[in-house]
Amino acid sequence: MFYIVLSIICSVSVGALLKFSKRYSFDIVQVIAINYLFALFLCYFTFNPDISAIDSSSPWKIYIGLAILLPSVFLLLAASIKHIGIVKTDIAQRMSLFIPILAAYFIFKEDFSNLKLIGLVIGFPAIFLTLSKKNNTDAQENKWIFPVLVLLGFGIIDILFKQIALQKNIPYTTSLFVVFCGALVLALCFSVYSIAIKKNKIRVQNLIIGAFLGILNFGNILFYLKAHKEFAENPSTVFAAMNLGVIVLGSLVGIIAFKEKVSLKNYIGIILALASIVFITLSQLQAS
Repeated sequence: MFYIVLSIICSVSVGALLKFSKRYSFDIVQVIAINYLFALFLCYFTFNPDISAIDSSSPWKIYIGLAILLPSVFLLLAASIKHIGIVKTDIAQRMSLFIPILAAYFIFKEDFSNLKLIGLVIGFPAIFLTLSKKNNTDAQENKWIFPVLVLLGFGIIDILFKQIALQKNIPYTTSLFVVFCGALVLALCFSVYSIAIKKNKIRVQNLIIGAFLGILNFGNILFYLKAHKEFAENPSTVFAAMNLGVIVLGSLVGIIAFKEKVSLKNYIGIILALASIVFITLSQLQAS
């Protein structure tokens, strides 16, 4: 469980670090670029990816799709945390598991157990209630679109990473390295636009925060993979602990550390989200 706890801490710490973008003026585009630079170096020296396994037959469409989505959704994640808060954003990110589940049902025609169906039925009102907020005439406060896009974005990313995991001739960590390379290229393009067109200066604080973010992001992936290796016979344990842990810890950090306002509807949504993940996890245990 040690690796799961570390992965949860890294995941929530990413959100907490991005939360400071509302308090301190750092360029999130530059931060994301530095983040992928550090994540790429750590991936190379930790996993020693077999680059020779990559050729013309590799799933380049998936690689390119992920390379575009990762930095783009990261920007949406930062915007969601800044405007909506860690609590709702973390739940939106974790409830993105609905996207691959729905894809499995409607596209891949997978049979669903009653437990999984119950989890889905509970999950939809959970999303609605979690993102619900009091009516506000100020257009600047109506930022619910960010967590919705985070949910959709991470859901699609999850589907694409699952497709990569099915590749038998290419190690997963090698594919991850290639994706990080592509994400870094796009993030650098964003940075060039930010510096050359928007005239945002390169600051030391952007480099430092980006480095920390890259370490936390890579730590999240590393410990998550190690947790799956430790619980190789029971992957549902990792799935449940990770999703439930991030929602609980993220909610506590948001409410206690950042004084985020959470309504009764939001609390009900959080409880339903936890219940939904429990039912989906039980359905996986039942199937295994």
